[in-house]
Amino acid sequence: MSSSAHERPRYLFIRILEACNADCFMCEFALSRDTFRFSREDFTELLPRARAAGVGYVRFTGGEPLMHPDVVELVRSGTAAGMKMSLITNGSLLPKMVERLAEAGLAQVIVSLDGASAATHDTYRRSPGMFDSGLRGLRAAAALGILPRVNTVVGPHNYAEMPSLQQVLTEAGVRQWELSALKLDRTIHYPDPALVREVCDPVYDADPGSLLVPMGKRFYGDTPEEQERYFTESITPRASKPLCHVADDVIYIDGKHGRMYACSCIPHREDDTGPGGAPIREQGVILLDTPAFRTHADYFRRRGPEVCSGCSTTAAGYSDDVARLGVVAPWQY
Repeated sequence: MSSSAHERPRYLFIRILEACNADCFMCEFALSRDTFRFSREDFTELLPRARAAGVGYVRFTGGEPLMHPDVVELVRSGTAAGMKMSLITNGSLLPKMVERLAEAGLAQVIVSLDGASAATHDTYRRSPGMFDSGLRGLRAAAALGILPRVNTVVGPHNYAEMPSLQQVLTEAGVRQWELSALKLDRTIHYPDPALVREVCDPVYDADPGSLLVPMGKRFYGDTPEEQERYFTESITPRASKPLCHVADDVIYIDGKHGRMYACSCIPHREDDTGPGGAPIREQGVILLDTPAFRTHADYFRRRGPEVCSGCSTTAAGYSDDVARLGVVAPWQY
Protein backbone atom coordinates (compact mmCIF):
# COMPACT_ATOMS: atom_id res chain seq x y z
CA MET A 1 0.00 0.00 0.00
CA SER A 2 1.29 3.48 -0.82
CA SER A 3 2.29 5.73 2.07
CA SER A 4 -0.31 8.30 1.07
CA ALA A 5 -3.07 5.73 1.55
CA HIS A 6 -2.24 5.54 5.25
CA GLU A 7 -3.02 9.25 5.57
CA ARG A 8 -6.62 8.75 4.40
CA PRO A 9 -9.24 6.93 6.48
CA ARG A 10 -10.29 3.79 4.63
CA TYR A 11 -13.81 2.71 3.74
CA LEU A 12 -15.12 -0.66 4.88
CA PHE A 13 -18.24 -1.87 3.08
CA ILE A 14 -20.07 -4.91 4.49
CA ARG A 15 -22.88 -6.72 2.70
CA ILE A 16 -24.76 -7.71 5.84
CA LEU A 17 -27.56 -9.62 4.07
CA GLU A 18 -28.86 -10.46 0.62
CA ALA A 19 -32.59 -10.34 1.35
CA CYS A 20 -34.58 -7.45 -0.09
CA ASN A 21 -38.17 -6.23 -0.14
CA ALA A 22 -37.93 -4.37 -3.47
CA ASP A 23 -38.27 -5.69 -7.01
CA CYS A 24 -35.83 -3.43 -8.87
CA PHE A 25 -35.38 -4.60 -12.46
CA MET A 26 -31.62 -3.98 -12.52
CA CYS A 27 -30.72 -5.71 -9.25
CA GLU A 28 -29.56 -9.25 -8.50
CA PHE A 29 -31.17 -9.11 -5.04
CA ALA A 30 -34.70 -8.20 -6.18
CA LEU A 31 -37.24 -9.72 -3.77
CA SER A 32 -34.59 -12.08 -2.41
CA ARG A 33 -35.59 -14.07 0.66
CA ASP A 34 -32.07 -15.28 1.37
CA THR A 35 -31.65 -16.14 5.06
CA PHE A 36 -28.02 -15.07 5.56
CA ARG A 37 -27.39 -12.32 8.14
CA PHE A 38 -23.96 -10.94 9.09
CA SER A 39 -23.80 -11.52 12.84
CA ARG A 40 -23.13 -9.11 15.67
CA GLU A 41 -20.42 -11.51 16.84
CA ASP A 42 -18.62 -11.33 13.48
CA PHE A 43 -18.84 -7.53 13.51
CA THR A 44 -17.44 -7.39 17.04
CA GLU A 45 -14.53 -9.57 15.92
CA LEU A 46 -14.03 -7.48 12.80
CA LEU A 47 -13.96 -4.01 14.39
CA PRO A 48 -10.47 -4.13 15.95
CA ARG A 49 -9.09 -5.49 12.67
CA ALA A 50 -10.76 -2.59 10.87
CA ARG A 51 -9.26 -0.04 13.25
CA ALA A 52 -5.81 -1.58 12.76
CA ALA A 53 -6.29 -1.34 8.97
CA GLY A 54 -7.01 2.39 9.20
CA VAL A 55 -10.76 2.20 8.57
CA GLY A 56 -12.65 5.37 9.46
CA TYR A 57 -15.92 4.77 7.60
CA VAL A 58 -18.14 1.68 7.64
CA ARG A 59 -21.09 1.25 5.27
CA PHE A 60 -23.69 -1.52 5.44
CA THR A 61 -25.04 -2.71 2.11
CA GLY A 62 -27.36 -5.49 1.01
CA GLY A 63 -29.91 -6.54 -0.11
CA GLU A 64 -31.85 -4.18 2.10
CA PRO A 65 -29.85 -3.53 5.30
CA LEU A 66 -32.87 -2.28 7.24
CA MET A 67 -34.33 -5.80 7.05
CA HIS A 68 -31.47 -7.02 9.27
CA PRO A 69 -32.95 -7.49 12.78
CA ASP A 70 -29.74 -6.24 14.46
CA VAL A 71 -28.93 -3.32 12.18
CA VAL A 72 -29.46 -0.69 14.88
CA GLU A 73 -27.16 -2.52 17.30
CA LEU A 74 -24.58 -3.01 14.56
CA VAL A 75 -24.60 0.75 13.96
CA ARG A 76 -24.34 1.36 17.69
CA SER A 77 -21.33 -0.93 18.14
CA GLY A 78 -19.51 0.56 15.15
CA THR A 79 -20.10 4.08 16.45
CA ALA A 80 -18.85 3.08 19.91
CA ALA A 81 -15.67 1.77 18.25
CA GLY A 82 -15.02 5.19 16.73
CA MET A 83 -16.29 4.51 13.20
CA LYS A 84 -18.45 6.83 11.11
CA MET A 85 -21.37 4.57 10.27
CA SER A 86 -23.36 4.62 7.04
CA LEU A 87 -25.88 2.45 5.22
CA ILE A 88 -27.54 2.34 1.82
CA THR A 89 -31.27 1.57 1.69
CA ASN A 90 -34.21 1.60 -0.67
CA GLY A 91 -35.91 3.82 1.91
CA SER A 92 -39.08 1.82 2.46
CA LEU A 93 -38.34 1.15 6.14
CA LEU A 94 -36.39 4.31 6.84
CA PRO A 95 -39.16 6.58 8.20
CA LYS A 96 -40.07 4.17 10.99
CA MET A 97 -36.44 3.33 11.87
CA VAL A 98 -34.62 6.63 11.42
CA GLU A 99 -34.95 7.84 15.00
CA ARG A 100 -33.45 4.63 16.40
CA LEU A 101 -30.65 4.75 13.83
CA ALA A 102 -29.87 8.35 14.74
CA GLU A 103 -29.80 7.50 18.44
CA ALA A 104 -27.39 4.65 17.66
CA GLY A 105 -25.06 7.12 15.95
CA LEU A 106 -25.69 6.66 12.21
CA ALA A 107 -23.66 9.36 10.46
CA GLN A 108 -24.84 9.00 6.84
CA VAL A 109 -27.79 7.42 5.05
CA ILE A 110 -27.94 6.74 1.32
CA VAL A 111 -31.34 6.26 -0.30
CA SER A 112 -31.80 4.90 -3.82
CA LEU A 113 -34.09 7.16 -5.88
CA ASP A 114 -34.32 6.77 -9.65
CA GLY A 115 -36.90 9.31 -10.74
CA ALA A 116 -38.33 12.73 -9.92
CA SER A 117 -41.70 11.38 -8.81
CA ALA A 118 -43.40 8.33 -7.37
CA ALA A 119 -44.89 7.61 -10.79
CA THR A 120 -41.40 7.11 -12.23
CA HIS A 121 -39.36 5.75 -9.34
CA ASP A 122 -41.90 3.28 -8.03
CA THR A 123 -42.42 1.93 -11.55
CA TYR A 124 -38.71 1.25 -12.11
CA ARG A 125 -38.27 -0.15 -8.62
CA ARG A 126 -41.59 -2.03 -9.00
CA SER A 127 -42.39 -1.10 -5.41
CA PRO A 128 -45.36 1.20 -4.72
CA GLY A 129 -44.82 3.86 -2.05
CA MET A 130 -41.02 3.63 -2.09
CA PHE A 131 -40.38 7.12 -3.48
CA ASP A 132 -42.46 8.85 -0.82
CA SER A 133 -40.96 6.73 1.96
CA GLY A 134 -37.46 7.47 0.74
CA LEU A 135 -37.99 11.23 0.65
CA ARG A 136 -39.67 11.26 4.07
CA GLY A 137 -36.81 9.23 5.49
CA LEU A 138 -34.21 11.58 3.99
CA ARG A 139 -35.89 14.66 5.42
CA ALA A 140 -36.20 13.04 8.84
CA ALA A 141 -32.57 11.92 8.73
CA ALA A 142 -31.38 15.44 7.92
CA ALA A 143 -33.42 16.85 10.80
CA LEU A 144 -31.78 14.34 13.15
CA GLY A 145 -28.25 15.24 12.05
CA ILE A 146 -27.67 12.30 9.68
CA LEU A 147 -25.97 13.25 6.39
CA PRO A 148 -28.54 12.56 3.61
CA ARG A 149 -27.35 11.19 0.27
CA VAL A 150 -29.14 9.81 -2.78
CA ASN A 151 -27.84 7.27 -5.31
CA THR A 152 -29.57 7.20 -8.68
CA VAL A 153 -29.24 4.46 -11.28
CA VAL A 154 -29.53 6.32 -14.57
CA GLY A 155 -29.88 5.02 -18.11
CA PRO A 156 -31.94 5.44 -21.29
CA HIS A 157 -35.12 4.89 -19.29
CA ASN A 158 -34.79 7.90 -16.98
CA TYR A 159 -31.93 10.27 -17.88
CA ALA A 160 -34.45 12.90 -19.07
CA GLU A 161 -35.75 13.21 -15.49
CA MET A 162 -32.39 14.13 -13.96
CA PRO A 163 -32.94 17.93 -14.09
CA SER A 164 -36.29 17.52 -12.33
CA LEU A 165 -34.81 15.09 -9.80
CA GLN A 166 -32.04 17.61 -9.12
CA GLN A 167 -34.69 20.15 -8.13
CA VAL A 168 -36.56 17.64 -5.96
CA LEU A 169 -33.44 16.59 -4.06
CA THR A 170 -32.23 20.16 -3.62
CA GLU A 171 -35.58 21.17 -2.12
CA ALA A 172 -35.53 18.08 0.13
CA GLY A 173 -32.19 19.13 1.65
CA VAL A 174 -30.20 16.19 0.25
CA ARG A 175 -26.47 16.95 0.59
CA GLN A 176 -24.86 14.36 -1.71
CA TRP A 177 -25.93 12.74 -4.97
CA GLU A 178 -24.44 10.00 -7.12
CA LEU A 179 -25.60 9.33 -10.64
CA SER A 180 -24.53 5.76 -11.33
CA ALA A 181 -24.76 4.39 -14.86
CA LEU A 182 -27.09 1.45 -15.43
CA LYS A 183 -25.01 -1.72 -15.77
CA LEU A 184 -26.46 -4.78 -17.43
CA ASP A 185 -24.83 -7.79 -19.07
CA ARG A 186 -25.51 -6.37 -22.51
CA THR A 187 -24.91 -3.19 -24.45
CA ILE A 188 -27.14 -0.33 -23.32
CA HIS A 189 -28.39 1.69 -26.27
CA TYR A 190 -29.06 5.43 -26.27
CA PRO A 191 -30.83 6.57 -29.48
CA ASP A 192 -29.24 10.05 -29.29
CA PRO A 193 -26.09 10.47 -27.15
CA ALA A 194 -26.01 14.19 -28.02
CA LEU A 195 -29.39 14.58 -26.37
CA VAL A 196 -28.11 12.87 -23.21
CA ARG A 197 -25.32 15.44 -23.01
CA GLU A 198 -27.74 18.29 -23.75
CA VAL A 199 -30.05 17.20 -20.93
CA CYS A 200 -27.47 16.16 -18.34
CA ASP A 201 -24.49 18.46 -18.83
CA PRO A 202 -26.41 21.34 -17.15
CA VAL A 203 -27.07 19.07 -14.16
CA TYR A 204 -23.34 18.63 -13.61
CA ASP A 205 -22.48 22.23 -14.50
CA ALA A 206 -25.06 23.80 -12.16
CA ASP A 207 -24.08 26.30 -9.47
CA PRO A 208 -23.49 24.21 -6.31
CA GLY A 209 -24.58 27.18 -4.25
CA SER A 210 -28.12 26.86 -5.55
CA LEU A 211 -28.50 23.27 -6.75
CA LEU A 212 -27.30 19.85 -5.61
CA VAL A 213 -24.57 18.77 -8.05
CA PRO A 214 -23.70 15.07 -8.53
CA MET A 215 -20.40 13.76 -7.13
CA GLY A 216 -17.66 12.16 -9.18
CA LYS A 217 -17.50 11.86 -12.92
CA ARG A 218 -20.41 12.24 -15.31
CA PHE A 219 -22.15 8.88 -15.66
CA TYR A 220 -21.46 8.99 -19.40
CA GLY A 221 -17.87 10.22 -18.99
CA ASP A 222 -16.07 13.53 -18.70
CA THR A 223 -13.83 13.24 -21.75
CA PRO A 224 -14.69 12.56 -25.41
CA GLU A 225 -12.85 9.22 -25.12
CA GLU A 226 -14.85 8.16 -22.04
CA GLN A 227 -18.11 9.19 -23.68
CA GLU A 228 -17.28 7.26 -26.85
CA ARG A 229 -16.60 4.09 -24.81
CA TYR A 230 -19.77 4.53 -22.78
CA PHE A 231 -22.16 5.20 -25.64
CA THR A 232 -20.71 2.57 -27.98
CA GLU A 233 -19.54 -0.17 -25.58
CA SER A 234 -21.44 0.57 -22.32
CA ILE A 235 -18.12 0.88 -20.46
CA THR A 236 -18.60 3.32 -17.62
CA PRO A 237 -15.93 5.97 -16.93
CA ARG A 238 -13.02 4.55 -14.96
CA ALA A 239 -10.32 5.89 -12.73
CA SER A 240 -7.75 7.67 -14.85
CA LYS A 241 -4.46 5.95 -15.61
CA PRO A 242 -2.01 4.94 -14.37
CA LEU A 243 -3.46 3.79 -11.00
CA CYS A 244 -6.78 3.22 -9.24
CA HIS A 245 -6.53 4.68 -5.75
CA VAL A 246 -9.82 3.15 -4.61
CA ALA A 247 -7.96 -0.14 -4.23
CA ASP A 248 -5.77 1.50 -1.59
CA ASP A 249 -8.67 2.83 0.45
CA VAL A 250 -11.55 0.34 0.22
CA ILE A 251 -12.29 -3.09 1.65
CA TYR A 252 -15.61 -4.61 0.59
CA ILE A 253 -16.79 -7.66 2.49
CA ASP A 254 -19.28 -10.12 1.07
CA GLY A 255 -20.43 -11.56 4.38
CA LYS A 256 -22.31 -14.55 3.04
CA HIS A 257 -19.42 -15.89 0.97
CA GLY A 258 -16.66 -14.77 3.31
CA ARG A 259 -14.75 -12.83 0.66
CA MET A 260 -13.23 -9.33 0.58
CA TYR A 261 -12.56 -7.11 -2.39
CA ALA A 262 -10.70 -3.86 -3.07
CA CYS A 263 -13.78 -2.03 -4.39
CA SER A 264 -17.54 -2.22 -3.90
CA CYS A 265 -18.07 -2.70 -7.65
CA ILE A 266 -15.88 -5.78 -8.15
CA PRO A 267 -18.05 -8.43 -6.40
CA HIS A 268 -21.03 -7.42 -8.54
CA ARG A 269 -19.00 -7.90 -11.74
CA GLU A 270 -17.72 -11.42 -11.21
CA ASP A 271 -16.82 -11.89 -14.88
CA ASP A 272 -14.24 -9.10 -14.81
CA THR A 273 -10.64 -10.04 -15.43
CA GLY A 274 -8.47 -10.44 -12.35
CA PRO A 275 -8.25 -12.25 -9.02
CA GLY A 276 -11.59 -12.82 -7.31
CA GLY A 277 -11.01 -11.27 -3.92
CA ALA A 278 -9.60 -12.97 -0.83
CA PRO A 279 -11.04 -14.89 2.14
CA ILE A 280 -11.80 -12.81 5.23
CA ARG A 281 -10.92 -15.70 7.54
CA GLU A 282 -7.68 -17.61 7.81
CA GLN A 283 -7.71 -20.63 10.11
CA GLY A 284 -11.06 -19.44 11.41
CA VAL A 285 -9.88 -15.92 12.32
CA ILE A 286 -11.03 -12.71 10.60
CA LEU A 287 -8.07 -10.90 9.06
CA LEU A 288 -7.82 -7.84 6.81
CA ASP A 289 -4.93 -6.77 4.57
CA THR A 290 -3.71 -10.35 4.23
CA PRO A 291 -1.16 -11.21 1.51
CA ALA A 292 -3.99 -12.67 -0.57
CA PHE A 293 -5.97 -9.46 -0.26
CA ARG A 294 -2.95 -7.30 -1.10
CA THR A 295 -2.32 -9.38 -4.23
CA HIS A 296 -5.93 -8.81 -5.25
CA ALA A 297 -5.89 -5.10 -4.38
CA ASP A 298 -2.55 -4.47 -6.06
CA TYR A 299 -3.84 -6.05 -9.26
CA PHE A 300 -6.78 -3.64 -9.44
CA ARG A 301 -4.66 -0.72 -8.32
CA ARG A 302 -2.45 -1.28 -11.36
CA ARG A 303 -4.91 -2.76 -13.85
CA GLY A 304 -8.26 -1.31 -12.81
CA PRO A 305 -8.04 1.71 -15.14
CA GLU A 306 -7.62 -0.76 -18.01
CA VAL A 307 -9.86 -3.72 -17.17
CA CYS A 308 -12.77 -2.55 -14.97
CA SER A 309 -15.98 -2.37 -16.99
CA GLY A 310 -18.32 -1.35 -14.19
CA CYS A 311 -16.60 1.45 -12.26
CA SER A 312 -18.96 3.81 -10.43
CA THR A 313 -18.90 7.56 -10.99
CA THR A 314 -17.94 8.23 -7.37
CA ALA A 315 -15.19 5.60 -7.38
CA ALA A 316 -13.70 7.02 -10.57
CA GLY A 317 -13.98 10.57 -9.26
CA TYR A 318 -12.56 9.62 -5.87
CA SER A 319 -9.51 7.99 -7.44
CA ASP A 320 -8.89 10.99 -9.69
CA ASP A 321 -9.24 13.40 -6.75
CA VAL A 322 -6.71 11.40 -4.73
CA ALA A 323 -4.30 11.44 -7.66
CA ARG A 324 -4.79 15.17 -8.11
CA LEU A 325 -5.08 16.39 -4.52
CA GLY A 326 -3.64 13.63 -2.31
CA VAL A 327 -6.55 14.00 0.10
CA VAL A 328 -10.33 14.11 -0.37
CA ALA A 329 -13.27 15.37 1.65
CA PRO A 330 -15.12 12.87 3.87
CA TRP A 331 -17.79 10.62 2.38
CA GLN A 332 -16.70 11.19 -1.20
CA TYR A 333 -16.99 7.47 -1.93
